[in-house]
Amino acid sequence: MPTDKIISLIGMPGSGKSTIGKALAMRLDLDLVDADGLIEAQEGQSLQQIMDGRGNDAFKAIEEQVLTSMPLFPSVISTGGSVIYSESIMARLGAASTLVYLRARFDTIEYRVSLAPQRGIAAHSEQTLQDLYKERVPLYERYGEIVVDCDDATPEEIVETIVTQVD
Repeated sequence: MPTDKIISLIGMPGSGKSTIGKALAMRLDLDLVDADGLIEAQEGQSLQQIMDGRGNDAFKAIEEQVLTSMPLFPSVISTGGSVIYSESIMARLGAASTLVYLRARFDTIEYRVSLAPQRGIAAHSEQTLQDLYKERVPLYERYGEIVVDCDDATPEEIVETIVTQVD
């Protein structure tokens, strides 16, 4: 079932953007675009190295440059959790794609993030995961055209929910 859609996944680190992105792209016969992977490829560093070496503000500037200039084509775009801070990224993705917010409770996010402690999370050094969650959720809620709860559903169930709502 090939499609000409562009679907952008937004949500907190640990909400399932990478996992759901892969499964959704496969289900819809679309390419998967990993926005964080594009940043790492361009910069030749991991997200964590960029944030440790250059800081959160520099990372966000790189993220904005990459996501506002990357080619858009029918695909599933797995974004980084911090894209919602950039009005220009969100305006571009909102105009070109369906924005799907993968929503999860804080305890779910905290648990999943704890499983990958090396994961780079764009934050100022004094911010806790809870701080980020409280700061970002209203932005995800604002931008998400489709909201899918991801706490208790399997990846397959989440993909089917998205497919039925996007069509």
